[in-house]
Amino acid sequence: MTELDEILGSETSGLAILSGPGGVGKTALASYWAENSRKSFPDGQLYVDLNGFGAGDPVDPGEALGDLLHALGTPAERLPVTLAERRALYRSTTADRTLLVVLDSAHSVAQVRALLPGGRSKVLVTSRARLVGLVAEGGRLIELTPLRPAESVLLLSRAAGSDRMDREPDDAARLAEICGGLPIALCVVAARLAARPRLSVGRMARDLSTEADRLRQLSKVDGLSVQATFDMSYRSLPAEAAAVYRRMALHPGLEFGIGVVAAVLPVLLPDDIGPGGSAEPYADPAGRSEVAADLVEVLLEASLLEEIAEDRFRYHDLIRLHARQKARTDEPEAERRMTVRRLLEWYLAAAARADKTLTPYRRRLPYDFVGQPRDLPRLLDRESALAWLDRERVNLFAAGRTALQHGHALLAWQLSDVVWPLLLYRKHYMDRLEVDRCGVEAARAFGDAWAEAVMLKRLGRVLSKFGDNEGAERHTREAVLRYQQADDLRGRLDAEAGLAALYRESGRTTEAVDLLVRLVGANREFGDDRNTVLTLINLGTLLVELGRPDEAIGFLREAEGIFAELDAVDPYNGARALIALAGALLGAGDLTAAERAATEAAHRMRDLGSEHEYAEALVQLGRIARRHGDATAARKHLERARAIFVRLDSSRATEVDRRLTELGQSPDGDALPSPSPPAGGLAVQPEPGARGEPPSG
Repeated sequence: MTELDEILGSETSGLAILSGPGGVGKTALASYWAENSRKSFPDGQLYVDLNGFGAGDPVDPGEALGDLLHALGTPAERLPVTLAERRALYRSTTADRTLLVVLDSAHSVAQVRALLPGGRSKVLVTSRARLVGLVAEGGRLIELTPLRPAESVLLLSRAAGSDRMDREPDDAARLAEICGGLPIALCVVAARLAARPRLSVGRMARDLSTEADRLRQLSKVDGLSVQATFDMSYRSLPAEAAAVYRRMALHPGLEFGIGVVAAVLPVLLPDDIGPGGSAEPYADPAGRSEVAADLVEVLLEASLLEEIAEDRFRYHDLIRLHARQKARTDEPEAERRMTVRRLLEWYLAAAARADKTLTPYRRRLPYDFVGQPRDLPRLLDRESALAWLDRERVNLFAAGRTALQHGHALLAWQLSDVVWPLLLYRKHYMDRLEVDRCGVEAARAFGDAWAEAVMLKRLGRVLSKFGDNEGAERHTREAVLRYQQADDLRGRLDAEAGLAALYRESGRTTEAVDLLVRLVGANREFGDDRNTVLTLINLGTLLVELGRPDEAIGFLREAEGIFAELDAVDPYNGARALIALAGALLGAGDLTAAERAATEAAHRMRDLGSEHEYAEALVQLGRIARRHGDATAARKHLERARAIFVRLDSSRATEVDRRLTELGQSPDGDALPSPSPPAGGLAVQPEPGARGEPPSG
C-alpha cells in the first residue's frame, strides 16, 4: 500500500504494475487501493479486465478502448473504427481529467501501452507477467509475493473465526502452509470453513493434503497447488451445483446471467419431456430459474463464482480453468457437446426476441431448436430489447464463433444474423466485420446460397466503412449473384441498392442515380413497399445534393405517403423521409411546407428517442429560420443541434459550427449547401443504425 501511495499519490502522472503468480492477490490489492483512494480522483475510476491469462484470447486493445470511451461518455455508434483513431480520441478525452485507470490481468506491454490515458491520470496494472517494458513509459514494478504464515492464519481467522484457529493452532498453521500463502486459495478454504462451522481445521488440512491433481498453470508452493483447494470445494458441492459449476465453464463469454444458467440444469422437470418421450434441455421458466438462482448462490457461497454486478456472474480465470478441467473429466463428451449447444441456442432464442421487437420486417431462416428455450428475457419494448443486446454483445459475438468452431454451421449463421439490430443501431463496425465474415463462412459450410448472399451483402457494406471499396464492391456483386442463384428478386434488388451506395461514395453519382431510378421501378413492380420507399428516400436525397430539389420532392412525397401506412412497422424511416423532404422543399424555396415537415420530423424523432436524427431535424429548422430572416430562431435551433452532436461525439457538430459562424457573419439568406444528411451522413443506401437499413434479405 505504501509503495502504491508513493507511485500513484503524487501530482504528476503515475503508472504502477502489480505482478506475481496467479491467485497471489493482485486484483484484490488493486481493488482495495482504488476503493480507498476515490477522493484522490475527482473525475472517477475506470476498470478493464484485459483477460490476459483467462480462457479465450486477451482483450483486443481496440475493444478495450471502445469500452473505456463508452464509459467516458462516447456513444457506441460514434466510436472511431481504427485503433489509432480510438487511442487518439481516448488520450484527448482524458487529457484534462484526473482519473484512475485499473487495467486488470494485462497480457503484454503492447496491450497496456495502447490504453495509457493522457494528462494527469494514474494507471494501476495487474499481470502475471512482469511487463518490464513499461518501465520505459515511466512505470514502476511491484512484485507481490505469497502471504507469510502468520498473515495467512490471520486471514483465515478473520473469515472463519479466530476461536476455531486458536483451538487448533498447529492445524491452522499447517492449513496456512499448504495453502502456500495464496490469497485465492486461502479465501476458498475460509469460505468452506465458514459454511461448515462444525468442520474441524484439522480435517480441512488433512483433506487438502491428500489432493493429487494440480492446476498446471499455477506455480507449486511447498508441494501443493491451488488445484487441491478447488477440488476440495468442488467435491463438497451438491451434485446439481457441481454440474452447473463445470457446465457453465463451457459458456462462450466471460460473464453471464441467471437465465442462461437455467439452460444447463442437470435435473429434468416434467415439462422437459418432449414429443415421443425424449428429454428436452428446457423446462418451466419459473421452476428452472428459481433452481438456477439457488445453485448460483451455492457457488457464490463457496467462492467458486463472483458476482460482478447485480445478477451478473463470472469465474475467476483460475477457477474457470479448474471448472473446465472438471467438465472434461466428469462429463461425457456427448453431454459436453449438448451443453454447449444449449448455451448457444439460449442466446439465439433470447436475441431473437430482441430482433423481432426492433426489426420486425426482416426475413429470417427457420431454425429447429434441440428443445424449447425457456427463461428468456422479457423485452417489452424497443428500449429494453436494445439494452439487452448491448449488455450481451460480447456473449452473442462469442456464441457465433463458438458455434462455428463446434461445427454447428446453421446455428453459427443464425447467431450472426440475429445480432443485426445491434449492428444496425450501434454500428460496432469492427465487431460487425468479424460477425459478417463468420456468417459467410457458416453459410458456405451448410451450403445455402440465400444465407450466403445476406452475409456477403452486409460484409460489402461494412468493408466500405473501412475504405475498402474494391472489396466492398466485389462482395456486393457476389451477393447479387447468390440472390440470383436463390431465385430471390427482393434480395437481389436490396444488394443492388448497396451497389448504388458504393457508386455514390466513390463519386459515380450519375451511375448511382440511374441505378436508384431503376431500383425504384423494380421494387414497385415487385410490390415491395418498404424497399421502394427506402430507395425513394435515397434517390431524393441524392438529387437534392446534386442541386435538383424539384425532382426530389415528388419522390420524397411518395415516400412520405407510403411510410404513413408503415408507421407501426418502421416509424423511424417515416420520420427520416420527412427530414429529407424538408431539405428538398427548402431547396425549392417552399419555406412553409419545409418548416411543417421538419417540425413534424423533430417531434417524431424525439418521441422515438433518436437523438442524432432529432438534431438533424433541428438543423433543417435552423436553415429554414435563416431563410425566413429570423436569425434568433435559427441560432436557437442550431445551438440545440450542436449540443446534441457534441454530446454524441458526432462529426456533424463541425458542420453546425460552420453554419453558426456563417449566421453570425450574415443573418440573411442561406447559401443552400447540400441539405443535412439524415442521421449521421448521406448514403444512397441507408447505413446501419440511424439511416434505416433495408431488410437483410
